[in-house]
Amino acid sequence: MRNPFLSLTAALLAMVLVVTSASAASLPEFTDLAAKCGPAVVNINTEKVTKTTGPEDFFGDMFRGMPPGFDRFFEPFRDKRRPNARQRSLGSGFLISADGYIVTNFHVVDGADVIRVTLDEKAAKGKTNVKATLVGSDEETDLALLKIDVKEKLPYLTFGNSDSLKVGEWVLAIGNPFGLDHSVTAGILSAKGRRINAGAFDNFLQTDASINPGNSGGHLINMQGEIIGINTAIIASGQGIGFAIPSNMASDIIFQVRDGKKISRGWLGIVIQDVDETTGQALGLKDHKGAMVVSVQPGQPADEAGIKDGDIIRKIDGQEIEDRDELLRVVASKKPGTRVDVEVLREGKLQTLKVKLGDRSSNLDADNGTPSRGDKDAAEANLGLTVRPINADEARQLGIEHGIMILDVDQDKPAANTDLRPGDVIVKANMKAVKTVADLARIVREEGVKRGAILLQINRRGDLVFRTVELGPAK
Repeated sequence: MRNPFLSLTAALLAMVLVVTSASAASLPEFTDLAAKCGPAVVNINTEKVTKTTGPEDFFGDMFRGMPPGFDRFFEPFRDKRRPNARQRSLGSGFLISADGYIVTNFHVVDGADVIRVTLDEKAAKGKTNVKATLVGSDEETDLALLKIDVKEKLPYLTFGNSDSLKVGEWVLAIGNPFGLDHSVTAGILSAKGRRINAGAFDNFLQTDASINPGNSGGHLINMQGEIIGINTAIIASGQGIGFAIPSNMASDIIFQVRDGKKISRGWLGIVIQDVDETTGQALGLKDHKGAMVVSVQPGQPADEAGIKDGDIIRKIDGQEIEDRDELLRVVASKKPGTRVDVEVLREGKLQTLKVKLGDRSSNLDADNGTPSRGDKDAAEANLGLTVRPINADEARQLGIEHGIMILDVDQDKPAANTDLRPGDVIVKANMKAVKTVADLARIVREEGVKRGAILLQINRRGDLVFRTVELGPAK
């Protein structure tokens, strides 16, 4: 007699084999995609002369501007800094034209004295290691365009539509992790619109495709072999969590740089903040959507259009605005001179104002109140504040003679642990008058860093308050 147990076991085993075979058959095949796209990937090596006076921490300022736990891919390859030593870095990039235009990250080539590119042996058909020229870059989006001169036509990739991506789609990354050239890894798109506090245009694709130090500047491609992202950051303490600049943002910038055009972005001329739960409750709002106007810069587009302090911007040209970051991205995506409809909520009523946008770049230089690079570093690196001097009209409205206005508070720097807000005006630091950004930078350097803390006197909508920022132990 046939054993029923054995018959059942055989049936179950057959079912498992069928399911396993079906699952295996549904997995994508990456071999053709890797062969097609791999030759367009390049390795980037840079050198620059450091002018430090002594050895520093191996990692230097690798985390400056990034939240705790985040890492720029190429930084671990830096030489330990020594006086007048050559500092070397590794990164990735990819060709976007047959005549040698290459896309990478700005931070991969930032400050480099020499940039060299290693091409795929089959693609190069000759000399594989060539010197590259920096055509242009955009620090705000961490993008750079290089050019190499070669005789033969090179394989290249084209940009795809990152907006059409769906979470869960398969993606492929090819790059130079830990110096291992042309490494191929696969994964899925984990999320869209990720914010990692990387700047004004914080809008990243997240993937679990394995990317590591050295992948920075390499591409993320879809199953059609199109570029849908540029790998730029990881969480160093995590696994399978990487971030890429969306291709739709990157391609617009890259082609402007290639064509020799000035990178231009729209500008309203306002200081804004999110509408938090408490603010929404106080104003009787049904939701917390929109960006609240903290202050309006006199003579700027928003001022000329009639936007006022306290307005909550809800829509731009019919597009709903969720928060301050989205407002920055939407406005910056439009060209200067564009006329837009701005819907604001004012005293419980919606109204639409027409605004002719200004130019962001022309309003973010020293002539318009933004500190010089050195002063900005001192204010941002130590405190975590972005500031500018107030103008005569603002001083008159507040009833003060001088001060510098806080434009932004970095949530991962010391100032975030203190009650400091965009729109606050710093009047004194350690009881010394602050008239310029340089004044604040000097006091931070000479006293704040030495003592490990700095006392700020703040004018907040006419009221004076004191706030102490702890800078940590003196170094």
